[in-house]
Amino acid sequence: MTTNIMTGFYAEDLEVTIDEQGAGRPVLLLHGGGGPPSMGPLPSALSENFRVIAPVHPGFAGTPRPGWYNGIDDIALSYLQLLAQRDLRDVLVVGSSVGGWIASEMAVREHQRISGTVLLNAVGINVEGIELADFFSITPQQLIAYSFHDPALAPDPRQLPQQARDIQAANAATLAVYAREPYMHDPKLRRRLALVSTPVAVIWGESDQIAPEPYGRAYAASFPNGRFEPIPQAGHLPHLEQPGHVLEAIHRFADETTRPASAQAVSA
Repeated sequence: MTTNIMTGFYAEDLEVTIDEQGAGRPVLLLHGGGGPPSMGPLPSALSENFRVIAPVHPGFAGTPRPGWYNGIDDIALSYLQLLAQRDLRDVLVVGSSVGGWIASEMAVREHQRISGTVLLNAVGINVEGIELADFFSITPQQLIAYSFHDPALAPDPRQLPQQARDIQAANAATLAVYAREPYMHDPKLRRRLALVSTPVAVIWGESDQIAPEPYGRAYAASFPNGRFEPIPQAGHLPHLEQPGHVLEAIHRFADETTRPASAQAVSA
């Protein structure tokens, strides 16, 4: 794995830490509110077949965040600039939770470089009659119970070293900047998903109590070319509880969406 810090590609005072590994078709991998560790072994597993580009959203994992950089749309636009600067094509964007929200905002704006989007228990839209669990009012123990089909698979937050708990608290504070008001959604995003012409796979842990399955089904139905793939015995982080099933689903979708070189030209 290689790590680099990009500066000035979107704004002079913005730094983005990016981990890269593997080779082949580019996969932009977007973590959720738990930071990069919440992706577990997925980056390394994908790197066996793809070039995995995994940025750290500014403000997470101790990285700097400029004061003006305070919306999910800021993150989406800067990552689109990253794709353009590197002239990446046939990109598969994979996002978990808040990372899925970022991926959806990117898909609305870009139909040429991105050829497919995978949402893993994403947030970001408002679905009438369905409320998401409030990250900011529940205890760490409740968050584990709501997020996992089998909470025993998750580490007890009370047993984590102080440094890890400090990072989690800082991540939560950063998430609040990006997504607290309005809570975990863009009021306009769901309508805008009708503009996404590229395929979207919405992969969903059925036991999620953060964003329940009906929310995921509504998310998939909002895309013209979206499909819903439930993952049994998994919660909000299906790639941690059922990594084999999720990896298989991503590979299958990747095979279906890759573009031949002749179709990858990007207009100026």
